[in-house]
Amino acid sequence: MRSVRSARYLQLDSEICQISSYEGVIIWPSRKAYDELEWTRDYFEQEPGEGYFIWVKQSIARPLTTRISICSPQVSQHPRNLVVIEENVEAEINGVCNATKRYLYGSHIGRSKIILKENSGLTMRHFHKWGKEDFVDFCIDFFMGKGARLSHTYKCLAVPKTLKMESNTFLESYSSANFEVVVLAKGGEVDMYDSTFLNGEKSNAITRIRMVSDKGSKIISHTKMVGNEAGTGHLDCMGILLGEDSSINAIPELINRNNGASLTHEASVGKISEENLNYLRSRGLTEDEAIDLIVAGFLGEEKPTIIKGRAVPSRLYM
Repeated sequence: MRSVRSARYLQLDSEICQISSYEGVIIWPSRKAYDELEWTRDYFEQEPGEGYFIWVKQSIARPLTTRISICSPQVSQHPRNLVVIEENVEAEINGVCNATKRYLYGSHIGRSKIILKENSGLTMRHFHKWGKEDFVDFCIDFFMGKGARLSHTYKCLAVPKTLKMESNTFLESYSSANFEVVVLAKGGEVDMYDSTFLNGEKSNAITRIRMVSDKGSKIISHTKMVGNEAGTGHLDCMGILLGEDSSINAIPELINRNNGASLTHEASVGKISEENLNYLRSRGLTEDEAIDLIVAGFLGEEKPTIIKGRAVPSRLYM
């Protein structure tokens, strides 16, 4: 298949500032897709006012990039996004949603639907960074055709005052999905719902969630794996508490409706152990540096740390 160059969508507040389409990839405002492509109306709940439509018709060599940012005070965004990956096509998309300043008191209420057709593949990364007083509520749904492959990463290392997020994934036969969710909460409330439905034989999915709650934050994580057909699913949920006034409530749920399905989960929530802190302090780190290193390793954000010519491991958790 022919390759095409990367394309980009940029929205600041409610204005589209940059949008590009290339051969094999159509990128339009969602409203234009709704008006001109009648079949897209099956995926939009109503006529969209903001957001993007990406239609990938042939495999792409570089990631597509999208960015939706709050730049002005008290802006309310309502993006409605639709991504369609055609059969046998491979694509990579990096998306950023953020506030450019810490105290804009903005809101971001987003809805996205991702359609992977038969034997397609998508690597998708979402990066969120919000201000202290923002409100964020977003939902993303994945619909996976037979043999489709998905790798989705969501990272939010600066949560808003309130973060509500929902993810729903529907897998058909022989499709596979790998999810990674990383959240670092300081002074915010996070409510997460993640549901995966194994609707086809030999479908499989893995969801990994890593959470850190600090400085009065509250995190509630609901994860659900549903085996409707003979597939394989696994939930891996871990959380670290850094402050006495913070909390994490991890609620994994397995629902098996087919005796050929195999569903498993593991979950743990705790604090950083004194033994691990003492180990790092004995190698020259302060307590704050040791905590930062352990948290970075836990969230998968660590860089190699060298102290007196020796590499110090960061993958020390609870």
